Amino acid sequence: MTLKTVLFDFNGIIINDESIHQELINDILLSENLRPSSNDYQEVCVGRSDRACLQDIFSRRGRILKEDYLAKLIKVKSQAYCQKISSLETLPLYSGLAAVMDKIKALGWKLGLVTGAVRADVDLILDQAGLADYFSVIVAGDDITASKPDPQGYLLAVDYLNRQEPQLQLKPDNCLVIEDTPAGIQAAKNAGMQVVGVANTYPLHMLQRQANWTVDYLEELEWERIEKVFSGEEYQLAVSEC
Repeated sequence: MTLKTVLFDFNGIIINDESIHQELINDILLSENLRPSSNDYQEVCVGRSDRACLQDIFSRRGRILKEDYLAKLIKVKSQAYCQKISSLETLPLYSGLAAVMDKIKALGWKLGLVTGAVRADVDLILDQAGLADYFSVIVAGDDITASKPDPQGYLLAVDYLNRQEPQLQLKPDNCLVIEDTPAGIQAAKNAGMQVVGVANTYPLHMLQRQANWTVDYLEELEWERIEKVFSGEEYQLAVSEC
């Protein structure tokens, strides 16, 4: 088994914007004469797409959204998000991203991004942050019909990369996923991929029970050691030392 691709989540890995999303969802609920709830947001929105979040949070209040109205609310939220981001003096990016991505490229691996966020939100952040050129493929919420923990987005990323470069012969077990939520970690596992949990959104001890590796900060990750695990060298060394 060989590591060929590293697939990043977006919200909670690239940008620290969970409070912005919660504020915008609350604004939508209030505009619909519905009361926001922090518990509801935590349970049905964190780590999931805007579509899934809005469907479930309205459902908990006895409201079933028709497809056209749901699409309207997603658009309203995306426009509000772009306005909010554009008003910030500094993007709330996680530190060290460019250095981490440079390291991955130096090791010869492709980079991809898989998120439930809509394409407009993703493009705005990546362009402003100067990170867009790092990613060979982006799967956004517009491209998928099922939210994490469904593996659709991650499997679609594999399909897209194989279409771009058939010689890559990419399979799920050639991929490492970087995630920050239980829903995202489960999506990667459901896709047959190994996953790193970064404690940006949830405590480290919660992610340790689910991810293959866990770190407090992405910069702490030992990429060479992960490469050895994928190749089987780390296991062989451990056996020889016994």
